[in-house]
Amino acid sequence: MKILKRLLKIVFALIGVFFLTIIITLWVDSFGTSYLRIDMTDQTSNNSYLISNVNIVPMHQDTVLVNKMVHIKEGVIITIADTIEVKGIEIIDAKNKYLTPGLIDMHVHVWDRYELGLYLSNGVTAVRNLWGMPMHLRIKEDVINDLIISPAFFTTGPKLTGPEFIGDDNFNLNNPTEAKEKVISYKSQGYDLIKTYYGLDKEIFDAVIEQAKISEMDIVAHPSQKVPFSYHLNSRIKSIEHAEEIVQQPLHFVLDTLKLRPIVDSISRSKHTSYCPTITVFNNIYQMMVNDSILDSESLEYMNPLIKKVDSKKQFERWFTAKQENPGTVDRIKKQHDFHITIVKKLHEAGATIVCGTDAGIGVTLPGFSIHKEMAFYKEAGLSNYEVLKTATVNASKTHSIMNQLGTIEEGKIANLLLVNTNPLVDLSTLENPTCVFVKGRKLNRETLDSYNEKAKNRKNLIASALMYFENLIIER
Repeated sequence: MKILKRLLKIVFALIGVFFLTIIITLWVDSFGTSYLRIDMTDQTSNNSYLISNVNIVPMHQDTVLVNKMVHIKEGVIITIADTIEVKGIEIIDAKNKYLTPGLIDMHVHVWDRYELGLYLSNGVTAVRNLWGMPMHLRIKEDVINDLIISPAFFTTGPKLTGPEFIGDDNFNLNNPTEAKEKVISYKSQGYDLIKTYYGLDKEIFDAVIEQAKISEMDIVAHPSQKVPFSYHLNSRIKSIEHAEEIVQQPLHFVLDTLKLRPIVDSISRSKHTSYCPTITVFNNIYQMMVNDSILDSESLEYMNPLIKKVDSKKQFERWFTAKQENPGTVDRIKKQHDFHITIVKKLHEAGATIVCGTDAGIGVTLPGFSIHKEMAFYKEAGLSNYEVLKTATVNASKTHSIMNQLGTIEEGKIANLLLVNTNPLVDLSTLENPTCVFVKGRKLNRETLDSYNEKAKNRKNLIASALMYFENLIIER
């Protein structure tokens, strides 16, 4: 009996040490991103001022409003005019630079709070996170309560898949009743949107759509192969993800523009559903195949260490092996990427609404930096600079009603803005290095933004990230 009691004491002591270690690890990780906390005594807390001598790219029309003033009060755009007089308020001289809406990345996977700074440093002032976990609800709450500097944060719940699509990153739905219960649960937990994924048959999908309508939740669809592609044009589905899914599902990997045409026409006729191509993430397969040292590149130092160690490595090994087994795979991937450019071109010509998303946070697709690569692909597809910028501003903001206060520079809109050196309607690259980023009116200068990059580089939070992921597995299972 004494031996048993001693063993129990040892077990309880080890359990205590284990949980204490978890608490300390998460506390240290939280301290590591303390630079994002809002200190109401410092200058970044000032969200009321005038901006003078500024050229405005409003994005609800293709124009530049020259030499204007903007009054921002408590993070909201109050007045835009030639002359504004407000007593006792700070005046920021823009020195004839250009003011644009902040960029919106409509398809990201956020793994830690360091990435929030990476998005801001690249001019991304709103993100739509498409793989929800409990940690994302905590980020969302802190953003809403103005506790941290962050892009506006919108998130789906965990991915909903069919019963046979097994994976620790999916929630498998087995019947319509379970589907409805999950939508209700995600709404009550605080998730903004529903994400549907592979393997949903018509019966289960119908249940998700029905309950999403009742619960007033929009759906973001990674197309399911169990229903026709046109099924995803339901009015409750506000965007369809990935150009590659058009190739893989309705086209069955046949790169044929004639067969593409009716698919594009059906999407363009659906005025309530946008398309999010995420060309960058597929192009990065090609980049991995032509660069054997990509995992050791400096750019990968910005990836979350858990993702880099697991997902980045896994994807690289998969495509390296495919290349070794069949060298023609490299050319096949490149041709499919080129066809994705054609898809964007045809969607645009048909009048479909395109929204900019990168799938950042998986493989070797970098948070923040990747949006500029994505927009460059849209430019390659034939969109004008204004049309490209629309995909990451006004188009994105119109996708969901909860995002309507973003995306343009108009009176009454939230002051999520970029100040850049030159006119982006002439040179999109100016967006890569904004002089200032405004988040809910709070001004972040270039020095601060550069510091966000440095703090995220080679961060040592692998264990903390694993614990966050483990938390999701426990809760969702």
